[in-house]
Amino acid sequence: MRFVVVIPARYASTRLPGKALREIGGKPMLQHVFERGSESRAMEVVVATDDDRIAEAAESFGATVCMTSDQHRSGTERIAEVADVLAWTDDRIVVNLQGDEPAMPATLINQCAALLDDTSADIATLASPLLSDEDFDDPNVVKVIRDVQEHAIYFSRAAIPHPRESKRRQLAISTALHHHGIYAYRCGVLRRFVAAEPSDLEVCEQLEQLRALSLGMTIRVGVPAERPGTGVDTEDDLQRVQQELSI
Repeated sequence: MRFVVVIPARYASTRLPGKALREIGGKPMLQHVFERGSESRAMEVVVATDDDRIAEAAESFGATVCMTSDQHRSGTERIAEVADVLAWTDDRIVVNLQGDEPAMPATLINQCAALLDDTSADIATLASPLLSDEDFDDPNVVKVIRDVQEHAIYFSRAAIPHPRESKRRQLAISTALHHHGIYAYRCGVLRRFVAAEPSDLEVCEQLEQLRALSLGMTIRVGVPAERPGTGVDTEDDLQRVQQELSI
């Protein structure tokens, strides 16, 4: 499986401003993410940003940088611009490795890309069993349910599937999976996705992947071979990742 990795990174962050450049073990978080991408089987790893501070930091540790517009609403739109700037063909596979995932193992980057061996899938992603009953009710834990072909049926911040009877709650919890924010797409699918307006479902749940389902796209959901580490949104997350990376 031949693929490239793009790391969309912005400076602004509501909960943790400048988080891409916050240090973990003496290195900016973005460098850790870049190293995870470089450890994968990707042919190329590109940092996509609209901020000169991020670009300068990325170039200092040897990353290829693609400067993008500051008008993008999401990392996905930023990656689509990279695909156009670098003239990638519609069949090129791109992995969206988010800039706040310094503990995403390289093996999972490979696994996510390899899921597109399923030619019926437009997009691939990963999701793990829930760690606790509390996660089932937590709106910050995005849940996904899938069919027998491992294709996504729906993603939600709500507790899905809803157990109509309390005795079915454990069945519901075992059916739901905790979605991880890593995606693989073919560039043609990516271009079609960003050309479409956000769907009503996406606007309601604030989950971009629901646009893909609304467009009739198929999302293959694989269970990762190992659980990824913590994504970084808060100061506490930074401390947790430092421990996970044994720094």
